Amino acid sequence: MPNLIVAIGFSCCYSEKMTARKTILVSNDDGFQAEGIRALAQALSPLANVIVVAPQSNQSAVSHAISLKRPLRLSQQPPLFSDAGPIEVYSVDGTPSDSVYMAINHVLKHRPIDLIVSGINHGGNLGDDVFYSGTVSAAREGILLGVPAIAISLVANHAYNFQPACAFVKSFCAQLLANALPAGVLLNVNVPKIITKKELAITALGRHDYTREVERRVDPRGEEYFWIGGQWNGYRDLSGTDCKAIAEGYISVTPLNLNLTNDAMLPWLSTLQVQDYACADLYQKAENISR
Repeated sequence: MPNLIVAIGFSCCYSEKMTARKTILVSNDDGFQAEGIRALAQALSPLANVIVVAPQSNQSAVSHAISLKRPLRLSQQPPLFSDAGPIEVYSVDGTPSDSVYMAINHVLKHRPIDLIVSGINHGGNLGDDVFYSGTVSAAREGILLGVPAIAISLVANHAYNFQPACAFVKSFCAQLLANALPAGVLLNVNVPKIITKKELAITALGRHDYTREVERRVDPRGEEYFWIGGQWNGYRDLSGTDCKAIAEGYISVTPLNLNLTNDAMLPWLSTLQVQDYACADLYQKAENISR
């Protein structure tokens, strides 16, 4: 069972007055034209002013890469229309983290952002996926820059139906706008393809496996090249985890920290006696050079 089960209702009431001045930045890693981000932006538009700033093309699994050695091109795209009015859309020819960085520090530099929502990803981001995911990294970039953020993914491989996820995220974000997230907390949300439980599962990261494939090919000029990355190969049956919750039909919400320090290892590391690496000599040489 998940760590904590709380009741949810997708028809959550919210105050138009409360959210009238709120701004939500929407981004993703599948690109600004992806079905998931368009559905997400339209679903959130009744809650707040929604602005989309997302990659020009698919950037899945680029993790937290940021472009420091080449220029970026920002393009304003045709607006996305919703019942609440037109939604501004911008594309960045870079990574998800580039997109959020550009949004906060340029596009919306003079417009406070209340919440970043990254997604809806075409596929799950469970367990170890959070280290590779561009969707999660877009949200993480927001946290690093001081803006509350969530990442949301639909755990499906094809025939994506984003409507249940949109209904949930609209209700969930209304709560988050009314009750601000603590600083430095990122919420990773996964929605099963078929929701069979009405409760919300608050979970820890699980563990799952992929097959470890390396496929060698040869191009028309006789040069070899490789495709890496395998297929889903099952999850570890650990109670209270996101993988387990999704398998049981729950929507999973996992709070993530930015601090990756393994505190339990600090005392043990302090007992190590590392010798014969000439630290003192190097320090003395550096001190002499500085003079």
